Amino acid sequence: MEKIDFVLLWVDGSDPAWREQKNQYSPKKVDYGTNDNRFRDWDNLQYWFRGVEKYAPWVNHVYFVTWGHLPKWLNADHPKLKIVKHTDFIPEEYLPTFNSDTIETNLFRLEDLSEHFVLFNDDFFLIDSVRPEDFFQNGLPCDSFVENLIAPVGRFGISHTKVVMTDIINAHFKKRAVHRKYWKKIYNPKYGMQNLITLYFEPFGYFTGFRNPHIAQSHLKSTFGEVWEKEPEALDTSCRNRFRGTNDVSHWLMRYWNLCSGEFEPRSIRFGRYFEAANDNKALCSYIREQRGKTICINDMSRNYHFETARDEINAALRDILPEKSAFEA
Repeated sequence: MEKIDFVLLWVDGSDPAWREQKNQYSPKKVDYGTNDNRFRDWDNLQYWFRGVEKYAPWVNHVYFVTWGHLPKWLNADHPKLKIVKHTDFIPEEYLPTFNSDTIETNLFRLEDLSEHFVLFNDDFFLIDSVRPEDFFQNGLPCDSFVENLIAPVGRFGISHTKVVMTDIINAHFKKRAVHRKYWKKIYNPKYGMQNLITLYFEPFGYFTGFRNPHIAQSHLKSTFGEVWEKEPEALDTSCRNRFRGTNDVSHWLMRYWNLCSGEFEPRSIRFGRYFEAANDNKALCSYIREQRGKTICINDMSRNYHFETARDEINAALRDILPEKSAFEA
């Protein structure tokens, strides 16, 4: 079995030094890429590490990628932990950056990172036992190929980014050729009724977009290098955005590239689920406590809810399934 690394991105939005630097570069107008929701700390990172220790003890290394700050409770001497600063791997011309897309698209530059790695944001959690085969099979990432239509999701959403990336994919891949060659992976029973969505878009001679399960994502390091080689201008332009921009490229481009290259193995769409924190989090908390999936994303998108209340009740659900400290905690 190949070695599999986990990569975790984290920022402490309360760090005064970080906030000073962020404010120095922030535009006056607050938008999707600069609002504080994207950076505030939920005080639940310990549950990410507990989940890894309990549910994925087989992991090779954990790359903990930060601006430079660390949680006070972190055991920095854990043998599996590799602490990495942005300055350790991101080219100098892109720094400082407050754009997660820049950080993610440069991950292949991490020293000694395994070819097979799983990318987590700090709002992704393991909530049940996982096996290496849940992320990689036959040396390929496990994923689901479901086409979709790109639609606006709000003025400061990521629709523009999806358009940019899908345009790149259409420049390099012919949809009908991809469908002919990999139809068994594209129309797979593991996707259930989602196959009907792909079938609906079958008449289009080009890709109109892809379903994006916003959960932990399996990647091949070599794909990042290949995409950078084929699309250096698009990636360079994206990485020069200190905050998220409408012409950004994210790690999803590398995912799309693998899908269209057939470099993936089909996986059930029920592997994990995306939630947005809100005033009513009953379904979210039940999903955690009843461990209905293997992984979950708890996204902090909305500005219209009581943050402290939501944080406390969601963290209580995580604590119920992960009550014991891990060796990653000092």
